Amino acid sequence: MNSTRVCLVGAGRAGLVHASNIRHHTADAEVSAIVDGDLDRATAMAADVGGKPFGTLAEAVADVPVDAVVIATPTHTHRDLAAEALAAGLHVFCEKPMALSASECDDMIAAARAADRVLQIGFVRRFQPEFVEAKARIEAGEIGDVMLVKSLTRGPGLPPAWAQELALSNGMLAEVNSHCFDSVRWLAGSDIVRVYAEVANRKGARLGVTAQDFYDNAVVSLRFANDAIGAIDGVCPAEYGYDGRVEVVGTAGLIMIGDVQGMPLITAVDRQRGGVRPTHKTWPERFSWGYVREINGFTEAVRRGGEPVVTGLDGKRAVEAVVASNLSWQEGRPVELAEVAV
Repeated sequence: MNSTRVCLVGAGRAGLVHASNIRHHTADAEVSAIVDGDLDRATAMAADVGGKPFGTLAEAVADVPVDAVVIATPTHTHRDLAAEALAAGLHVFCEKPMALSASECDDMIAAARAADRVLQIGFVRRFQPEFVEAKARIEAGEIGDVMLVKSLTRGPGLPPAWAQELALSNGMLAEVNSHCFDSVRWLAGSDIVRVYAEVANRKGARLGVTAQDFYDNAVVSLRFANDAIGAIDGVCPAEYGYDGRVEVVGTAGLIMIGDVQGMPLITAVDRQRGGVRPTHKTWPERFSWGYVREINGFTEAVRRGGEPVVTGLDGKRAVEAVVASNLSWQEGRPVELAEVAV
C-alpha cells in the first residue's frame, strides 16, 4: 500500500480537522472521498481538502478507491456506519463517543475482528504530548501508586440539536466528557467499577433548549478496580473557552496536566484590571498536535497491522461509564458498571 486512501464520513467540524490533518500533516495518506448527507457541505469540504464528494458511504466505495474510513458523524449513526465500512473490508477510525450502548460497541468490535481490520476510537488526549508524558512518568513510578484522578472538560458553544437529545447522544457526559472517562481510566491504569453522578440544567432555558433531560453541568464520582478514586466534571456551554485538564495524585507525588491559559502571553493596559491572559478558544486549538498524531497513529496502524493505540474495548469502557453515570443521576444512586456492561 503506497498511500492509505481515506474516506471522511461527516463534513462537520471534527471531519474537517481530520481531513485537514490528512491533507497537510500525514505523509502516507490522502483524502479520496468526502461523504455527507448534505452534498453541498461535502462538496465545500472536498474543495478545501481534496477528495470527491458523495451523499453516502456506499456511493463513495463504489466509485473511488478507499482503504479506510474516518467516521465523524452524530453518535447514533456510528455503529451502522462502522459495520458498513468493515463489511466492505475498510479500516475504521471512529470519533468518540464510540456508540450509544455497550452492545453497539460489541457489534463494532465483532465486525472489526471478523473483517481483520483496524478499529480505532478518537480519544485525542492519548496522543497529546503532555498527556503522553504524564502517562510515561506515572508508569515509571515517579508519583508512586495512583490514588486519585480528577479530569474536567468544559466547552464553549451550545451542542447541536441532536446532541441535546439524550436518546441520540447520551448527553453532555458522552459528547463532552467521554475524553475524561477515557483519560482517568488510562492514567489510573484500572477500570472504573462504580459511579455516582449529579447533573443540572442551568443555561438551557435561556438558550432555547427544549429537549427533555438536557443537562449542561455534571459531576461524577468514581471508584476504580485498583481502589483508586476519582472525579469528573463537565460544563457546556462554558463561555470562557475550551478547558481540558487532569490532576493525578499518587502515594509519592502529583502530576497536573493542562492549563486554562491558551498561550504564554499577558496583556496589561490597565493597572486596575491587571494582566489579561488568553484562554483556549476551541478544542481543535487546545489539542492541535494531538489530532495530528492521532490520525497519523491510525494510518500507521493500518499500514503495519495489529492493534491501534486506542482500541474498540477502550471506546466501550468509556461508553459503559457514560451509560452508568446517566443511570446514576436518573435514579439518584451509585451504579456499578457491571449493571450496564455486556
